[in-house]
Amino acid sequence: MPTTVRVPQEQRTRAMRQRLLEACVECLVEHGWSGTSTTLVSQRAGVSRGAQLHHFPTKNDLVLAAVEHLTAVRREEVLARTAELPTGGGRTRAVLGVLADLFTGPLFVAAAELWMAARTDVALREAVADLETRVGRATHRSTVDALAVDESLPGNRELVQATLDLMRGLGLATLVADDLARRERILDHWADTIEATIRRPDPTTRREGTS
Repeated sequence: MPTTVRVPQEQRTRAMRQRLLEACVECLVEHGWSGTSTTLVSQRAGVSRGAQLHHFPTKNDLVLAAVEHLTAVRREEVLARTAELPTGGGRTRAVLGVLADLFTGPLFVAAAELWMAARTDVALREAVADLETRVGRATHRSTVDALAVDESLPGNRELVQATLDLMRGLGLATLVADDLARRERILDHWADTIEATIRRPDPTTRREGTS
């Protein structure tokens, strides 16, 4: 007689929460903010209404948690992809390609829906501002690491910030019309701009400091 393997309650709960968060992002992408409801999300996730309300009492709670969770997941994917990229010539452009994928994918669409809803909802706007602060810092750090930028040198931090602003702009443009050829040309040019502008540590100074 086969033995029934019982999955621990904590693991089942974690899996259920993840289904809810992923279903929420899918609903935002397909139906937008106004068309997304907690009932629709729980149905798509295959989770009872009571269980969903227990973990996320309101739509705002659910959507904020979904965007933050999926952002963390995608950020880890970006780090993994950039870690596999070769060093040397062409790396900057390759990193920009990975970032562009992040800012033009389904998660960005879901986040944009959240931003638009927050514009006219004071309580939601405060929560979104806090979320964006945390997400922004983490994304900035990931970009610094991927591009191997030394932020102690003048202008480098601003260059990273400009890069992320550019990515958000491309993501917003994609919501209206996804012009891949245009985006690729812009990324090519920006990669050249980074390489021509970024400041690198002076190896001569470094050697003198360690002598």
